[in-house]
Amino acid sequence: MSEHEENANDATPAGTPAGAEAVVGETDAVGEGAKPRMDVAQLKAIVEALVYASPDPLTPKLLVKLLADEPKEDVLAAVEALKQDYESRPGLHMAEVAGGVQITTRPELHDWVRRLFHERTTQKLSVASLETLSVIAYKQPITQAEIGEIRGVNTSGVLATLLERHLIKIVGRKNVIGRPFLYGTTKEFLIRFGLRDVNDLPKIEDVAQQLGFEPPPVLIERAVPEEMLPLEEGGDDPASDERP
Repeated sequence: MSEHEENANDATPAGTPAGAEAVVGETDAVGEGAKPRMDVAQLKAIVEALVYASPDPLTPKLLVKLLADEPKEDVLAAVEALKQDYESRPGLHMAEVAGGVQITTRPELHDWVRRLFHERTTQKLSVASLETLSVIAYKQPITQAEIGEIRGVNTSGVLATLLERHLIKIVGRKNVIGRPFLYGTTKEFLIRFGLRDVNDLPKIEDVAQQLGFEPPPVLIERAVPEEMLPLEEGGDDPASDERP
């Protein structure tokens, strides 16, 4: 045996098959930089905790950002798995609200949950506010004058209340003389009413029946949104020009 062959044999650990040392070295190199995937059960627990603790619906984009160390597909799969888990829970469910997910009480139990917060009844919206909010929701974007024409009453005070509650917002100006403000609903509106988006709105007849008012005929058939001029980014507060 030559001196070169003896040195090569000495460098190979005892019991290691010939050529295996190269494979072991490659495995170690990959393992050093790779982080093992989180256990599925642990990932679901973390996602559930984040959704539960968040005051607002958590979007998939934000969940992926918060769990940046985990593969995107694993995070999204955990969300879907949790939705399935909550389908079998009698009191809670994971709802899709305003583009995100939120753990809420089941709709059929809302009357019982309201008893817990009976002391807050004074904070409920008036029927006039709910009627105006319905008009905006189904006809948005819409001007104050158009709302008043549909309802047949002055709505300036009601609009101020809805703006203060962050249920509506100014979304632009109508491209007509005077360029009046256009109003639309907000993300807070979707959250409060448990809607994924405005396309989830029920029939106006059903809403009117629940609120106890006769829906104006113009609301029976939802109109196509009119052209509007968006507000310029970083511009002055439009409320300084005109008050509802």
